[in-house]
Amino acid sequence: MRPLRRLSRTVQILRVAHKYRLGEFLGRKTPAAAQPRGARLRLALEELGPVFIKFGQALSTRPDILPPDVAEELARLQDRVPPFPGAEARAIVERELGRPVAELFEHFDETPLAAASIAQVHAARLRAPAAGAAAGDDQGLDVVVKVLRPGVEKQVERDLGLLHALAEFVERWHPAGPRLKPRAIVDEYERIVYDELDLMREGANCSQLRRNWLGSELIYHPLVFWDYTRPRVLVLERIDGISIRELDRLRAAGVDFKVLAERGVEIFFKQVFRDNFFHADMHPGNIFVDVSDPHRPSYLAVDFGIVGSLTASDQRYLAENFLAFFNRDYKRIAELHLESGWIPKGTRVEDFESAIRTVCEPIFNKPLKDISFGFFLLRLFQIARRFNYQVQPQLVLLQKTLFQVEGLGRQLYPELDLWKTAKPILEDWMWNRIGPGAQLARLRDQAPTLAETLPELATRALKILAQGPQPAVNEESALALRQEIRAANRRTLYAAAGATAWLGAILLYGLTAHSQPPQTVQILDAALVALGAGCWWRALRRGR
Repeated sequence: MRPLRRLSRTVQILRVAHKYRLGEFLGRKTPAAAQPRGARLRLALEELGPVFIKFGQALSTRPDILPPDVAEELARLQDRVPPFPGAEARAIVERELGRPVAELFEHFDETPLAAASIAQVHAARLRAPAAGAAAGDDQGLDVVVKVLRPGVEKQVERDLGLLHALAEFVERWHPAGPRLKPRAIVDEYERIVYDELDLMREGANCSQLRRNWLGSELIYHPLVFWDYTRPRVLVLERIDGISIRELDRLRAAGVDFKVLAERGVEIFFKQVFRDNFFHADMHPGNIFVDVSDPHRPSYLAVDFGIVGSLTASDQRYLAENFLAFFNRDYKRIAELHLESGWIPKGTRVEDFESAIRTVCEPIFNKPLKDISFGFFLLRLFQIARRFNYQVQPQLVLLQKTLFQVEGLGRQLYPELDLWKTAKPILEDWMWNRIGPGAQLARLRDQAPTLAETLPELATRALKILAQGPQPAVNEESALALRQEIRAANRRTLYAAAGATAWLGAILLYGLTAHSQPPQTVQILDAALVALGAGCWWRALRRGR
């Protein structure tokens, strides 16, 4: 039956493609259409359902693949579909939780608050306080109940199979296939979609974000009620705020849009670099505003099915790229791309540096309203393509979230200076990462290993020396002995040099702890820390 279902779905896709005259994307001549190609593609994806909608949304962040008119239209994809019957949602809740809804909730509204392709949300009120509720709250709490759409797992599995087949075809036969890595992109997208199908994972994402930001005045994340949560049902605290889409209501409440926009940028960069755990679906439908203090408004977030994180190396390379970009150090950007393997070895740094300067210089010192990240990235990818830039699938989510933050900032406060807001955050992150405090923490972690290794090696060397020359030792054994003794001496020397360098860094840091040190002092301090780290690393490795 599975091949028949796949064949049926393929026929449906071909019918929709013909309906919206999508042959144009394959280079075929088609009759003139009333709507532009981007709008027709968007409508076709919306008709094909959840997997294609979400894949189109992901592609909208890839200006290296799509023309700008198509990417802009796909960014408008709406993940809103007709709701399924409330009685069916009630039945799913009862089946998952093993109890009648009337026993679980004082009230359960069968009319959904919102419906999307993966799940829909219902308002409810807990019949009794759940774990985490305030003491003495006898009337329960207002919550939202998220219910997975019936049959969505089979539909996702079927459509992902087709996307994998298409990606394999493109990578094998399209000239740009190996560079664009379509199979890797679909693999990454598959992981994201399957994560969204597990509502317990979404609850865990929400809990992690809540812990990271609990007590912050910038953003609030709802409480998860785990006793009422299963893979197909998620129960969250219901938040009370104004949707970021309702600008008129926000203005009427006296909200300071400049503060709100700057706080949005701060949240994004701290989630990416401080926490390495970011909400990767920050479109306006998932963002609300707490206006209890309109001069210092805060965010309320919902829908945590998509989150992202980076490897330590990607995180550092991105931070250094951002800082080099803010400082107009185009040579460093080119060097970082080579070091990270994002462009092939052998590429002339000077040529890539010149190309980057051509893209970046025109956009500096402009407010956000005059800068289009879409156009900027498009130009950057067009130039990078000449240097065989390798697409990084693990960065797709980050690119998507950055686009969403840009759109949010442009909507709230067009004069926002994104660079001015983000640069201090990245500088603090880099300082905390390579500064003396971080190095001391690493030294503390390595101290037990060093304390055990160095005395043991020194003792072995002394014992060997005390034994004197051994007549049975052949030339090969003697050579090995001399090498071991030299290795022990080098390890001791490097350890002492590392300790001296770190002591100097600590003293320098202490002298400037109560003020922002000049850049030359920061460089000197960082150099001493790096020297100490290098010496200790050599002390651990020498002689092995």
